[in-house]
Amino acid sequence: MRFGIFYEHQLPRPWSDGVEHQLFQDALEQVELADKLGIEYAWEDEHHFLEEYSHSSAPEVFLAAASQRTKNIRLGHGIRQVIPGYNHPARTAEVIATLDLVSSGRVDFGTGESSAILELGGFGIDVAQKRRMYLEATEQICNMLAMDPYPGFDGEYFSMPCRNVVPKPLQKPHPPVWVACSNRDTIKMAAENGMGVLCFAFTDPKEAKHWVDEYYDIIKSDKCVPIGHTVNANVAMVTSFSVHPDRAEAVRRGRPGFDFFRYALANLYVFGEHKPGRTDIWKSFQENREHPMLQTMSDSGGIGTPDDLRSHLEAFEGVGVDQVIFIQQAGMNQHAHICESLELFGKQVLPDFKGRDPEREARKQEELAPYIERALARKQWMKALEDDEIPTFEALGRQIVASDQGR
Repeated sequence: MRFGIFYEHQLPRPWSDGVEHQLFQDALEQVELADKLGIEYAWEDEHHFLEEYSHSSAPEVFLAAASQRTKNIRLGHGIRQVIPGYNHPARTAEVIATLDLVSSGRVDFGTGESSAILELGGFGIDVAQKRRMYLEATEQICNMLAMDPYPGFDGEYFSMPCRNVVPKPLQKPHPPVWVACSNRDTIKMAAENGMGVLCFAFTDPKEAKHWVDEYYDIIKSDKCVPIGHTVNANVAMVTSFSVHPDRAEAVRRGRPGFDFFRYALANLYVFGEHKPGRTDIWKSFQENREHPMLQTMSDSGGIGTPDDLRSHLEAFEGVGVDQVIFIQQAGMNQHAHICESLELFGKQVLPDFKGRDPEREARKQEELAPYIERALARKQWMKALEDDEIPTFEALGRQIVASDQGR
């Protein structure tokens, strides 16, 4: 099993000058440390207008910066908003490919559609249509990354003429594709489209087993038809994270931040009201620490001693989870404490899992190879253009001269 760290760039109020700058600098240091420790993934989300919960509106910039301070850690969009109202598909393809080049092939392309009304409404996206927008855009982004030239597309939610979208990614045919999931229906959708699962529902290993089994059953069935040019069969689950030799100290350092993460998420997505620039989620959290929503999202198994964490992670490993992603930067969690937790994990827990991961991964790939081959055979590929079918476009100056001469 592999491990990742995750960033929303949370910043609870009250704010003062320089706090956003320090937030980003601390996060870069944490990613650099994680790379040195041998943690395999750093994920960053893309959100817009979600004050306090996420100040991560340009993950490609942060991940590019992280790429120049690290050597091995994979850099994941967890996720990139791919609906055209957020980011035109061609711009997403250009960003993913460029990041893959500057990181020497370390990008994972996590995708998503969002369900926060502040984001959807801010960009004028129709909630009822967002899933169809998402699927259309994701498929075409993969085509843009892999095809030379991209033949053009006249779709339901966006259109563009034939263009060669450059640069092309270092990873061929394109970086691994994932999708953010928070329920079993989305996990089914991920499997049916051959995408990896970034599960942001806080679930315990017992429940995770049902999700993992269902996912891989679909991957192995004729329901799996890849949305991209390859299959990324992986399930990643998030968990809390705070490690200290003293269990009570681990809880003191990490539990409030994790609770805020869950409260802010629920406030913005489920039960809250928000006045831009004025709502104080941290204050609301302090006043509602016993909110029922916190009681229904109870995973705190990643908070405790190294032995506690090892047992928690072994339970995920035992049910077939491929990657566990730590929620370490949350609420008011302190940078020094996050780094101490990462170092303790890297020294006392990670080596056990790293030692058995290569054999596990090899067995998995051997088992899935024939299913993936059949899934790719079911895909209806976008037709590549023959040379004589590729249109020619006149430069604007040439068009102006021709127009003037025709007068």
